[in-house]
Amino acid sequence: MTAHLLSCPRRAVLVAALTAALPLAAHAQAVVDWSLAATETPAGGPPQRARIEAMASLAVHDALNAIDPRYESYAVVPAAPPGASPDAAVAAAAHRVLVATVPAASAALDTRFANFIAALPPCPAGAPGCIADGIATGEAAAAAMLALRVNDGSATPDLPYAAPSMPGVYQPTPGPAPRFEGWQFVRPFGMRSASQFRAGDNDVMHLSSTTYARDYNEVKQKGSALVRGAAPASDGSDVARFWPGGGGDFNSVTRNVFAARVPDQWALARLFALQQMAIADSAIMVYDTKYHYRFWRPYTAIRWTGGDGNAATTADPDWTPFLPTPPYPDYTCGFTSASGAYFEVLRRFFGTDAVSYTYTAHAPGVVLPAPMAALPPKDITRSFATLSQAVADTVDARVNAGIHFRSGCRLGAVHGAQVGRFDVLHYLRPLR
Repeated sequence: MTAHLLSCPRRAVLVAALTAALPLAAHAQAVVDWSLAATETPAGGPPQRARIEAMASLAVHDALNAIDPRYESYAVVPAAPPGASPDAAVAAAAHRVLVATVPAASAALDTRFANFIAALPPCPAGAPGCIADGIATGEAAAAAMLALRVNDGSATPDLPYAAPSMPGVYQPTPGPAPRFEGWQFVRPFGMRSASQFRAGDNDVMHLSSTTYARDYNEVKQKGSALVRGAAPASDGSDVARFWPGGGGDFNSVTRNVFAARVPDQWALARLFALQQMAIADSAIMVYDTKYHYRFWRPYTAIRWTGGDGNAATTADPDWTPFLPTPPYPDYTCGFTSASGAYFEVLRRFFGTDAVSYTYTAHAPGVVLPAPMAALPPKDITRSFATLSQAVADTVDARVNAGIHFRSGCRLGAVHGAQVGRFDVLHYLRPLR
């Protein structure tokens, strides 16, 4: 455990420097600020980011509850000394987890932490050690969290990919080699096992089925780079770009949309912790499903000229998807699994599906096949009357991007919601 933490001399010097430089400015949004710090810390691919953000969010939640127990803690953390600063505890918990899991970012994180602590008001006369006690509480929560994740399987995310070259079987697509096959072996945060919510067999994977033909022809048309590039201002093109362009950065959505609807830091820390552990679990679940079935992507299926046995499909060896295809199998969809988990947590947190919101994403440019000109970056705003509407939009996004068959996207959302429901029902429950 101690290998994950700052050495004692380094910690003592840092704490002394911080407490000696405390100005009078107050800091009221510690949970939001350190959620942003987690988002801005470079941490690898989507499942790796999800794991680290879950660890940081859970440590923050536990640190606050060590000061004032309002919800069940995830890890065992000693009670904080009376008067410990909640803001200092939040900062220390997130900082310590992020430094331990992303050591390359430690210098920037140390500076961020120092600046944050320096902006806190001085301790009141009755609790002269409030800042130091808060830091110690946050570090204890981080240490407990890090201890729980030692040897959790995340050190080997990728495995050598091998599969026969035949219809229906995932083949590497242009770009990185197949990734995250090893993620199915990562220890879940809440689920009992990676396969607990694995999707079952589906007709889309039976190449002679009408379901497969329907999904094939839909993505071939809607997800074509030529079709989408010819209608860059259409809703179909916008939905494909909105979610990967920032609409699917769920930490940011919570910070910028839903945080203002949450009554206090404790409840907000619980929301971040639940959503991030559900998203992290959904990633573990989805890579278990993906590499269990190894179903091919539209990129391979539509360009396959050897025949797929379905008279209702016609190959096009020049077909190009609107957005680049991610380097792992199709079934089920990882992004809609994450969206299903996230929006289910919100649904249960707020007690209703009728939660509306509007969000603006800053979508990057899109390279199109020659001779079409690339699409420039674009701000895209989308509004949702319900959480279910947002989930359905994520399904459409992956089809219109040309990177997924619809059936796998729908089921990803369904099974992601099962993960979110399970985690909310079993973890971080109110104590009063």
